[in-house]
Amino acid sequence: MKAAEDQVVEDEAGHQDDETKGFLTAFEYSAKRKQLFCVTTGSIEFDKLLGEEFRTGKTQLSHTLCVTAQLPGEDSYTGGKVIFIDTENTFRPDRLKNIADRFNVDHDAVLDNVLYARAYTSEHQMELLDFVAAKFHEEGGIFKLLIIDSIMALFRVDFSSRGELAERQQKLAQMLSRLQKISEEYNVAVFVTNQITADPGAGMSFQADPKKPIGGHILAHASTTRISLRKGHGELRIAKIFDSPDMPENEATFTITPGGIADAKE
Repeated sequence: MKAAEDQVVEDEAGHQDDETKGFLTAFEYSAKRKQLFCVTTGSIEFDKLLGEEFRTGKTQLSHTLCVTAQLPGEDSYTGGKVIFIDTENTFRPDRLKNIADRFNVDHDAVLDNVLYARAYTSEHQMELLDFVAAKFHEEGGIFKLLIIDSIMALFRVDFSSRGELAERQQKLAQMLSRLQKISEEYNVAVFVTNQITADPGAGMSFQADPKKPIGGHILAHASTTRISLRKGHGELRIAKIFDSPDMPENEATFTITPGGIADAKE
């Protein structure tokens, strides 16, 4: 009987390990990334070019939110932990350290408060949401933000042919429904990024900007507020609200700094 009890304990422990597999704190992931090495191209300037950080606004905004979500704010907001699901291998924990410096908060504390996981397929991405929901339930009120950067990348890989579009949209709808339920049930903000693509039909309607977000109407209808980002002059970026139930269409100019997203200097 004792042996049987021991076996149950071992099985439960093993099951628990499987549930948490894939998630690390940003602090642990930072240590893991120190094992990376670089091979020189033979040109110092070329090496510098390849070593530059991602300069797209969406990824920089994701990193900035990892820190600002932890800071106390208005209306008695006390800050909280963040979960970051990375589908494009763009998460850089060391980037969070520079942003933490800007807001005068401790590096290690910031990194320990971000749970990170790399998703490799759209199915894996969905499975990670099961862990997310369980974590939010286990630590009620502790987590304040869930980030997915980006929501559509793996769907485009897994469902690449035109004949698979209907199945892709069905799977996407299931994921978005799951995200909405998680957000409402645990009172957690959900921030997802996306890419845009050329719109073949834009020329017929004389649109000023012949590009559209990928994912179609399903993704549009599941989002509360949609913001488009585009490059301005130099380091300037322009954010535009183009779909929101309670905010008018408007634009804001910002810049990408070592400390994350910041106001543009005149």
